[in-house]
Amino acid sequence: MTAVSITGLTKRFGPVEALAPVNLTVESGEVVTLLGPSGCGKTTLLRIVGGLEPASDGSVLVDGLPPAAARRAKRVGLVPQSPGLLAWRTVRANARLLLDVNRSATATTLRTDVDELLREVGLDAFADAYPHELSGGMQQRVALVRAFALDAPLLLMDEPFAALDEMTREDMRHLLVSLCERTRATVLFVTHSIAEAAFVSDRVVVMTPRPGRIHSIVPVGLPRPRRSGLEEDVAFFAVETQLRTALRDGAGR
Repeated sequence: MTAVSITGLTKRFGPVEALAPVNLTVESGEVVTLLGPSGCGKTTLLRIVGGLEPASDGSVLVDGLPPAAARRAKRVGLVPQSPGLLAWRTVRANARLLLDVNRSATATTLRTDVDELLREVGLDAFADAYPHELSGGMQQRVALVRAFALDAPLLLMDEPFAALDEMTREDMRHLLVSLCERTRATVLFVTHSIAEAAFVSDRVVVMTPRPGRIHSIVPVGLPRPRRSGLEEDVAFFAVETQLRTALRDGAGR
């Protein structure tokens, strides 16, 4: 089934053309990454799909609905660059935030689902802690749990690990892949990291400098589940090389 359908999408900010016509389809259960230089419109495209920004032209459907309608129907979850945790709520309460706001299940069900996810990401011992007591990586784990707990069919992730150190960032992408493989979530992911794109994705959409357009779509082809140590495999290096070449070609270098 098609989760996201983008046809002839353009975006202008006054005289500035941010996105040239973009056509893209994301199938249900896929992890698709937008990879490209700064300012190429990756985040803008993500915000349009999420119903947070209007398109200038073209159409976008999320599960057959316009983006704003899909967002109102809780069909879309967002993981931004900053975890955005509320300082006065505990880890458990922050993880429950979207569920509490939407109140789409009983309190017992919410507590059980969130606690299971916290346990899965290794935060069960910190469920009653507050954000200031957590490291940056731990805070981002809470943000992941908050998004996955909503059980939205589509997750939009805007460079969620960009502020983390390299070792923590590697741990987080392993964790993300594990959650995606278990839940079968559809993910549209934004990153500047070639290694990150290669590890988490089924396909990578390589974009050109502004105005952003799709230069190429690279199928990753690495087996799932993605195992520990994959980054040292010759097949992984081959995917990285292919993505690096596509980025250079897209930039006209």
